[in-house]
Amino acid sequence: MSLLELSGVRASYGRRTALHAVDLRMAAHETVCVLGPSGSGKSTLLRVVAGLTAPDGGTVRLDGRDQAGVPPHRRGVGLMFQDHQLFPQRDVGGNIAFGLRMHRVPAAEAERRVAELLELVGLPGAQRRPVSGLSGGEQQRVALARALAPRPRLLMLDEPLGQLDRDLRERLAVELRQLFRRLGTTVLAVTHDQGEAFALADRVLVMREGRVAQTGSPLEVWQRPADAFVARFLGFRNIAGARVGADGHADTPWGAVPVPDGTPPGPCRVLIRPPGVRLGGALPAVVRARTFRGDHVLLHLEPERGPALEAACRPAAAPAEGEAVGVGFDAAEVVTLPPGDGDGASTQ
Repeated sequence: MSLLELSGVRASYGRRTALHAVDLRMAAHETVCVLGPSGSGKSTLLRVVAGLTAPDGGTVRLDGRDQAGVPPHRRGVGLMFQDHQLFPQRDVGGNIAFGLRMHRVPAAEAERRVAELLELVGLPGAQRRPVSGLSGGEQQRVALARALAPRPRLLMLDEPLGQLDRDLRERLAVELRQLFRRLGTTVLAVTHDQGEAFALADRVLVMREGRVAQTGSPLEVWQRPADAFVARFLGFRNIAGARVGADGHADTPWGAVPVPDGTPPGPCRVLIRPPGVRLGGALPAVVRARTFRGDHVLLHLEPERGPALEAACRPAAAPAEGEAVGVGFDAAEVVTLPPGDGDGASTQ
């Protein structure tokens, strides 16, 4: 039995439909990240599960029990908001113990639980610290400890790392994944940041305009985007309409592009990941810009034919801006997508 099951869930705000018949199943101890741009319905989905927004249709079940009519405080779920919503008049310990007091946990037991959670989140002995003196990362840890304190059967996170700088966000994402695994916590998180989702999740659910566009492991979603919308949302730009022939190549605006063995013939769209755009090929192009990405340089190329291309290469091998280069393609980095546009762009 799934710990959480959504079946045909619909929700709207006035005339705007936020969720269109969404289905989702989560197993116990699983971490699922709902990923999508602003307005895709991901936060509404979280609010429906929490009981903060009533669905217009469909069912939400926790441990097999229909949650229709069950108020938020009786669902046994924890919710951590993007802005943390800590109580400024309470110290760290008072914030974490708030939910325990609401559940009438004895004071001595609550004190032990607070100390245990502060150890878990890396803030040992911080009970008496005022929250006003905490850094953003420390506030995030306190908010997480407060959400975990009542031992929720499902922990829900709304953009949990969205207000932190990149270095801290990447570090805490790894720490959170390790913590959830150690505790066996079941987690449903929503975010617009694919790096955060891929670092946290066992499974990723990509949403578009209130519908599920794709679900799968982070590796599956990254390697095999379901369509052009998902590919573009993940940051890929080298996408064009194409037709695969019987010779193992696709006819594209850039010319013939090799495709992986076994690719069926017919119309499609091709995605060429930047590492698959190789310098030294037969297609003439000009380097219009370079973006340093640490371990590689992203080249923005203007080919002689076809739309602009992005290529990744080693910093030491990166040509200068304005330099003429030849471009070729690696079949291992080519993905075929459905021929439907998937992102509002026209096909070839």
